[in-house]
Amino acid sequence: MSLKSNNKIDTNRYKLEVSVDAQTFENGIQNVFKRQNKKITIPGFRKGKAPRSFVEKYYGANVFFEDAVNETYPAALDAAIAEADLEVIDDKINLDIIEIGKDGYVFTAEVTTKPEVSISDYKGIEVEKKPVEVTDDDIKDEINKAKEKTSRIIPVEDRAAQIDDIAVIDFEGFVDGVAFDGGKGENYPLTLGSGQFIPGFEDQIVGHNIDDEFDVNVKFPEDYQAENLKGKDAVFKVKLNELKVKEYPEIDDEFAKDVSDFDTLDEYKEDIRKNVLEQKQKLADDDVDKQIIDKLVELLEAEIPEAMFENKINDDIKEFSYRLQGQNIDINTYLKYTGMDAQSLREGFRSQAERQVKLRLALEKIAQNENFEATSEDIENEFSKIADMYKMDVEKVKKLISEKDLAKDIVVDKAMKLVKETANIK
Repeated sequence: MSLKSNNKIDTNRYKLEVSVDAQTFENGIQNVFKRQNKKITIPGFRKGKAPRSFVEKYYGANVFFEDAVNETYPAALDAAIAEADLEVIDDKINLDIIEIGKDGYVFTAEVTTKPEVSISDYKGIEVEKKPVEVTDDDIKDEINKAKEKTSRIIPVEDRAAQIDDIAVIDFEGFVDGVAFDGGKGENYPLTLGSGQFIPGFEDQIVGHNIDDEFDVNVKFPEDYQAENLKGKDAVFKVKLNELKVKEYPEIDDEFAKDVSDFDTLDEYKEDIRKNVLEQKQKLADDDVDKQIIDKLVELLEAEIPEAMFENKINDDIKEFSYRLQGQNIDINTYLKYTGMDAQSLREGFRSQAERQVKLRLALEKIAQNENFEATSEDIENEFSKIADMYKMDVEKVKKLISEKDLAKDIVVDKAMKLVKETANIK
């Protein structure tokens, strides 16, 4: 096997001419014959017992050529790509046989390669970090969340309905005296003042007592989702079955003991302040990272083959499909219930895929510019980290993950670290 020629025919496209020697081709033909002979019938021979020479005489000397080419060309092409020092990213190879015979064959293959890229000014990228501050309202919000979780619902029997009550009602709606679809409910719990129903409905329940039956007169908004009800006057026949109210605990030291590991409210508030600060700090740091990534993508100069984006979309959809399987949902069921088709799903992943491809190319080029390498110590440490993360034996991890691919990830991480460390954060 040898590379006869290597010609650039377009941006990121190369045409290779490759020869496969007679012995390699003969080995391929013999392997195909062994697999197929059991199915071949030749007059005068039991099925599968005819010698190869008789099969070739009966069906033609080239009877096994096509399958033998399919058997032998992948290794020949891989060797040629390595000899040409190309990094091919598209597995859709345009293959053309230009000579073939007992002495071997010659083929051409058009391949897509990773683009040549350039990037500069990646040190000292200017980004802005949002100020981080924990306010009293932040603490109050967190306390209210805890208060909501510890609230309890109690019945109200000695007064009329008020805003914030939970009114349990039966109702049926009519337009021009005719009941309409979707306008009926029984024992429906409605929090008065929540704005859950159309404007004016909840206000007209206020002041009524349990077991009252009454009319609620409303007008549907002009932008209401149901076309037949837009702007229409409606009457709802309502019966108030129950009234309930949420009872909240007092916000004091006892409350702090109930909802936390602290003995006093002040200690609890201080812990909330610390946690909220950490959350806001992380959000601010994440935003800085996003700005840095945006800038790297912007600084990258490259003509990127569409195949790179398509390959990334394929990988992302495959990973998404695995996550769905973890929830016992297959991808076709997901598409059915979301009203999407395969193409719209792909388009949904496109923006993310393009960003990730560009970022990876930018970081790989920075690593090359900076002469970053993955040392044997780097690689062993990374294998150990992965093993610890997934609770696996290191040797098993090494069988699952290519050391070459891991080394590439390591130098990319080093490039990202460099960009972050040199960024000008204001």
